[in-house]
Amino acid sequence: MTSTPSTATTAMAAGEAIVDWYVTAARDLPWRRPGVDAWAVLVSEVMLQQTPVARVEPIWREWMARWPTPADLAAVPPADVIRAWGKLGYPRRALRLREAAVAVVERHGGVVPADVPALEALPGVGTYTARAVACFGYGQPQPVVDTNVRRVMARVLHGRAEAGNARAADLTDVASLTPTDTDRATRFSVAVMELGALVCVARVPRCAVCPVRDRCAWRLAGSPAHDGPPRRVQKFAGTDRQVRGRLLDVLRAAPEPVDSAALEPAWDDAVQRSRCLDSLLTDGLVEQTADGLFTLPA
Repeated sequence: MTSTPSTATTAMAAGEAIVDWYVTAARDLPWRRPGVDAWAVLVSEVMLQQTPVARVEPIWREWMARWPTPADLAAVPPADVIRAWGKLGYPRRALRLREAAVAVVERHGGVVPADVPALEALPGVGTYTARAVACFGYGQPQPVVDTNVRRVMARVLHGRAEAGNARAADLTDVASLTPTDTDRATRFSVAVMELGALVCVARVPRCAVCPVRDRCAWRLAGSPAHDGPPRRVQKFAGTDRQVRGRLLDVLRAAPEPVDSAALEPAWDDAVQRSRCLDSLLTDGLVEQTADGLFTLPA
């Protein structure tokens, strides 16, 4: 979007309004409270990837009580980490988080770095997570772009119902709304995420309570419908993801390595079960012992 002085002023006013709204509308999430360090923020951001807040919060609390520092997590075997991950899904994230903890200990003396490139160099940490940790963990005014933020930008700035594919200009869009004051710029990054999560939602946006409803290009255009292909709804039942989860459930509960027969009740389809077991072995989430038994990684 090319900004003229008037559109730039409107965008900045929208950003200020979003920050003001957040003061009273923010959810009381434990990783947002004062005094929470960058390690706690990193753990929360990894857990929140493709996972609802309600499922993450109790597991995050357990992890932070058990492993309050990167060194604590780095010192335990992968099997403990996979068991503690529980039913959050996408368990490879648990292994990557432990690998990141090991890297923090080895490269940064056990302190999560504040520099975005250094954060991006950690295992499993991408651009979004690195910026989120720098912003929410260290108070840096970094533009942080997730799916919710991109949807807000699409509607407020471009008059579109949905954001479409991620693009380099997303950071520029966020910057155009970000307040100039450093503290408010930092607060804006979390405030606009909250707006997308609570108000500017995908299916039925709550425009009546939106703090920028009078500045939103999409609403001013009459809220036109999305003109692209329909959103794909990811199914879960019967997928390899479900089967992998069932197999991991058996191994989490097993005090000792198990044979293949012990895995059979997890899923009836032997071909799919075998394929998923092979993928778990490939991903390092399961190991096979010298005598052919299966177990979580040591």
